[in-house]
Amino acid sequence: MTTRRRFLQVAALTAASAFAAPAVLGADKNKKYRLALVGSGWWGKNIFNTALASKTVEPVAVVDVDKRQLETGIKASEDGTGITPKRFTDYREMLEQIKPDIVINATPDHWHPLITIAAVHAGANVYVEKPVCHTVNEGIAMVKAARETGKKIQVGTHRRVSPHNQQAIEFLRSGRAGEVGHIRAFVHYQGGAGSPAPDEPVPDGLDWNFWCGPAPLVPFNPRIHPKGFRNFLNFGNGQLGDWGIHWLDQITWWAGDNVYPKSVASTGGRFIAKDNSDGPDTQTVIYQFDNFDLEWEHRRYSGNPPEKHNIGVYFYGTKGTLHLGWQDGWSFYPSQDCNGTPAEHGDPKLDKPDDQNIAGLWANFIDSIEKDRLPVCDIEKGHRSTTLALLGMLSLKLGRGIVWDGEKQVIPNDPAAAKLLSREYRAPWKYPAI
Repeated sequence: MTTRRRFLQVAALTAASAFAAPAVLGADKNKKYRLALVGSGWWGKNIFNTALASKTVEPVAVVDVDKRQLETGIKASEDGTGITPKRFTDYREMLEQIKPDIVINATPDHWHPLITIAAVHAGANVYVEKPVCHTVNEGIAMVKAARETGKKIQVGTHRRVSPHNQQAIEFLRSGRAGEVGHIRAFVHYQGGAGSPAPDEPVPDGLDWNFWCGPAPLVPFNPRIHPKGFRNFLNFGNGQLGDWGIHWLDQITWWAGDNVYPKSVASTGGRFIAKDNSDGPDTQTVIYQFDNFDLEWEHRRYSGNPPEKHNIGVYFYGTKGTLHLGWQDGWSFYPSQDCNGTPAEHGDPKLDKPDDQNIAGLWANFIDSIEKDRLPVCDIEKGHRSTTLALLGMLSLKLGRGIVWDGEKQVIPNDPAAAKLLSREYRAPWKYPAI
């Protein structure tokens, strides 16, 4: 069988399995998992609605510290199923009273670890949004909790079930781009300096103290909540922790398990931004691996008009360059010295209306529970990709490069850097044990 035929057949089979309905995947058609949504903002409801549409769940609880968002989650359930789930503002009370089979954790990043760990120990499987954590050691604790309990944790890196992403990874693994020595991942969207927004009184119905949780308690600002928190570094890790995790995950997927950078060095800062966030508007990170190096770059201004693409990953191989993108699919540009090698392209296949592939990821999650096997975006894989993003931010905050031991997940012989693998939690919250 030719490489080309094998590539097309494997890609088709992989895509088909990812998007198969749960019944096809072997799930019990009559099984309804008791589902709780924690974090009923825009993206949480997106996942929730997809889960409800799959007919695999019965909504039993919605949790949110913002009662405005809580009510929109209740309405989503009523509109989608006719069921009114129970309302909660404290996830701990929900886990104690409801004991759901599945929890969707779509809270801000700094809440992902505590809620996920509590949920699996309460007997629930968890779909947690990316990035999985705010600091590296929280991710280690999440993997530990999953393995101790045997519960499944699916991470929302849904590009692993996207057909064109699968095709591009298989193209690279087949050797058709040659030997890859350099990779560049990037996000360059239009934007500008912005302007600061003043702090405001806490809106009625929002428990701001609980929203901040283990992070520092800061004055309420509308730029932080309900959207924008990822560019405030108490709660997120900037563009690298937001968009970057998706593209770094493509690279760890391609490279395989147990492939880690040896060193990480970042530069950047706030050169253009005039708003009151504190995430970098410009950043470059260099990751040195054994057999290739990886460059991450982002700008929150200017876009990328000189190039064909403003988001994605370039894999630079000896036979050409492959761009793996989002709404533009994937494209292979052969090297000039590879005479006769054709350019190739794969169109995207994305779910509407938001051009994401949550349905396939949810189907895989249910399948993993039914068949007691790890999901395609298992917490260990999500942690590994999140760690790349967090190490880039760690280097930027530290102001210098670091050495990384990926096997032991430590920064050796560097106490100042190693300290940033964790952070102090605000009382009464306690940092998870590793």
